[in-house]
Amino acid sequence: MSLTSSRYFGVIAAAAVATLAVSVSAAKAADVIKIGAPLALTGGLADEAKKQDLVWGMWLDKVNAAGGINVGGKKMKVEIVKYDYQTDGQRAAQLAEKLITDDKVDFMFAPFGSGHTKIVAAVAERYQTPLVACASSSESVFDQSLKNLFGTLAPNGASTNGMVAYFKDKNPDVKKIAVLGRDDVFPKSMAQGMSAAAKAAGLNVVYDQLYAVGTMDHSASVSTIKAAAPDWIYVTGYTQDLILVRKQMVDLGVKAKIITMITGPAYKEFTDGLGDLANGITSWTWWHHATKYNGVGVWPSTENFYNEFVAKTKSDPDYIHASCAAVAVVLQNAIERAGSIDKAKVRDALAKTDIVTFYGPVKFSPNGMNQARNVPVIQVQNKLIKILQPDEIKNSDLQIMK
Repeated sequence: MSLTSSRYFGVIAAAAVATLAVSVSAAKAADVIKIGAPLALTGGLADEAKKQDLVWGMWLDKVNAAGGINVGGKKMKVEIVKYDYQTDGQRAAQLAEKLITDDKVDFMFAPFGSGHTKIVAAVAERYQTPLVACASSSESVFDQSLKNLFGTLAPNGASTNGMVAYFKDKNPDVKKIAVLGRDDVFPKSMAQGMSAAAKAAGLNVVYDQLYAVGTMDHSASVSTIKAAAPDWIYVTGYTQDLILVRKQMVDLGVKAKIITMITGPAYKEFTDGLGDLANGITSWTWWHHATKYNGVGVWPSTENFYNEFVAKTKSDPDYIHASCAAVAVVLQNAIERAGSIDKAKVRDALAKTDIVTFYGPVKFSPNGMNQARNVPVIQVQNKLIKILQPDEIKNSDLQIMK
């Protein structure tokens, strides 16, 4: 055989091996369900994103240890493909598109926050890819006629109306409220919702302003609030914003019978960052581990999820951990009911979801939001989170601040 012939057959053999490798790889990939996850693992939302990443990893380990998800009688392993979008909304959109077009993910987990969920949801809708969100509660995100977006958090309105009713009942002397909110999708929605709910309930809104994202000095707002002498101060923002506002309130001698921060006390980082200054601050949360639910999925009960989480992290889970773990359970349940990983079929199964999980009931409204629930009102007392309502899990009474 000539050298030229050897080279020819060598090329043919190499091509055959390459083709075989691609075929084996494709066959292997066909047995794997791929879920895309753009995460803000660095930047301003890194603390929150790391919570998402943690519980999705817990779920993934449990599912794959059991052989994978049952798809029409066949077990399929799961892979989560994730990228750090560095808390940059534009980059989140770019990476969401990359996950769908380059990585060929079947489904998506949404990033933290209503603002970034809204951005990623637009990309997912363009490619008709189901997106499940665990940290978006603003109605404006879901009221866009999106067919592929689903979220486990209850709407914001359920909390504002419930909180006004609770505080008016427990302290009828509360007549005036000051509202300060971050000018960002979720906190802005909460501030506007509270202002509207307070007015509807007959309270006098003596201050109602938004602060810009990145504000590092709230003293002007805090001083104006002090002059208005409200009975109730309601502030929205993310953890570091709220810690700063609280410290400046103390520095400037601002007091009120009730001080609420959304959703600071729901996070351990808030109490750790403020110490004794956190005491008395009220808030609400979508979930608390004191609830007791039994349901479908890899965690058969709230207690089971709680115990596994504490064993792994040596700390209590908050609502982000629970809600984000729940979206994985919900997506798995929809895939199993669809008996397929076809995007349209899973999307239809998600729309028909009506289940109970360790996190609680999940039943999506026509806009894709989890239906309204009686969310817990909480207060920091002696650096511990106490539940003020609902009555079935209440473990303390409201303490009026001095």
